[in-house]
Amino acid sequence: MNATKRPSFKQPEDLEETEKFFRDIEIEFLIHELKDPIAVIETGIRSMLERQEKFGPLTPQQERILTRTLRNSRKARDMLHGLLEIGRSESGCFISCRFQPAQSIYKALLNALETGAAGLFERCRPSRGQRKVFRYLADNGIIFEAIPPAAEIQILQDEIKFRQIVGNLIKNALQHRKNRMDIHLSSDDNRLYVEVADDGPGIGRADHEHVFRPYTQANECTLTPRKGHGLGLAAARIMARCLGGDIDLISRKGKGANFRLNLPLDLNAIVE
Repeated sequence: MNATKRPSFKQPEDLEETEKFFRDIEIEFLIHELKDPIAVIETGIRSMLERQEKFGPLTPQQERILTRTLRNSRKARDMLHGLLEIGRSESGCFISCRFQPAQSIYKALLNALETGAAGLFERCRPSRGQRKVFRYLADNGIIFEAIPPAAEIQILQDEIKFRQIVGNLIKNALQHRKNRMDIHLSSDDNRLYVEVADDGPGIGRADHEHVFRPYTQANECTLTPRKGHGLGLAAARIMARCLGGDIDLISRKGKGANFRLNLPLDLNAIVE
């Protein structure tokens, strides 16, 4: 694993750029300051849930409340990590390493289920092993397909950002699907492709770019009822483009949505 930094910083040349520079620093400082208390909350809740022999037994209702609180603290943690990765991407900071995208997608899927579909996550029981998890999820309309050689391929990319991108696409599909979500992994000689499709309400062509705008709710579109805070998809595309790739959308109103991520197999090839 090696750190890669693409030189992109330049001295602010005017007041507007200077203000943005210091505003970005303040935002990153705030994010770092929030990480520690959230970690303390998460650790404390996990201790109460997992060490009842030390801290005392919990009633079923207490367990449900603490489990829900833990789940939401993890959501907050993931949002902070996502915001940090956006800033690092735009600053040209990457950590490249070799990894199997199929395994990273599996981890991103479990994390998305835990924070966005907790009941399904608990029932799929990840401890049973990957094959049984995929079989259970397929029975519940969540299909993962990896086409050889992508199923076993290793790529040289920023795995943290890759998982963040794919996780955001999966969370979006989970939120909007009616009965089905498909994740499809493939590759060619130079690039990796990840498609995440849902059978939800779809997005009119005039609004395709709108859903990638940060801090913009999709229900402001004139043609689509899809809702959201506007961060996940915007963050995913920002990070994908900083990694030498992009995200395309194929969708029609009422026909579901298919988000297609493409990335180079070798991050160093685009950084150098």
